[in-house]
Amino acid sequence: MSVLVVTGTAAGVGKTVVAAAVTALALGRGWPAAVVKLAQTGLAAGADGDVDRVIRLSGAATTFELARFPDRLSPAAAARTSGMPPVSLSGAAGLVRELAESNRLVVVEGTGGLLERYDEDGATVAGLARALRAQVLVVVRAGGDTVNHTALTLEALANRGLDLAGLVIGRWPEPPGPAERGSVADLEMLAARPLAGALPEGAGDLDPKAFAEVARRGLSATLGGVFDPAEFRQRA
Repeated sequence: MSVLVVTGTAAGVGKTVVAAAVTALALGRGWPAAVVKLAQTGLAAGADGDVDRVIRLSGAATTFELARFPDRLSPAAAARTSGMPPVSLSGAAGLVRELAESNRLVVVEGTGGLLERYDEDGATVAGLARALRAQVLVVVRAGGDTVNHTALTLEALANRGLDLAGLVIGRWPEPPGPAERGSVADLEMLAARPLAGALPEGAGDLDPKAFAEVARRGLSATLGGVFDPAEFRQRA
């Protein structure tokens, strides 16, 4: 796993915290790791963004934010509205390939969902993952409309021949309600495999040491942690 693309079923599902957790575990194993944020939207220049959060939580030293737009829109719409050039995902692919030569892991975090548009030609994270032949880690909500959104995302992955690295619940509430508990079995059924992790709500507010332990307990062995999906399923 040299390149891992992290996407979500929607905005606000916890992609950045999951990306930071994967990175923290890689760095904790002594792996050189880099993080690429394709586009930051909804923030003015100079404000702390997702990359800053990843740095604070994981200690990553090699990070890139490829574009920033002030409007909280899709990257394509945000670029158009601001009059700024859109993100070049072909350029992003070149950067990721270069980083993969000197890093054991490159984590690429998208903006929004798998098919969010990045330019007027319709470039998406799905296309980038295919160009890189990268696995895709999908961050999901628990409860609510997560089953529908996850099913659509997984169908889009399968139709494009993309390799699913797993599903991770980005914000698991404590205590969970019936909707959250009931969604676990549905998510695993859709993915045809156990969950690859579940991070507790509020994990992104922890200090780096506590976050590293939460990441270890909240992500599966394939991502560097000790998360036990059967034990989680029993608790849920």
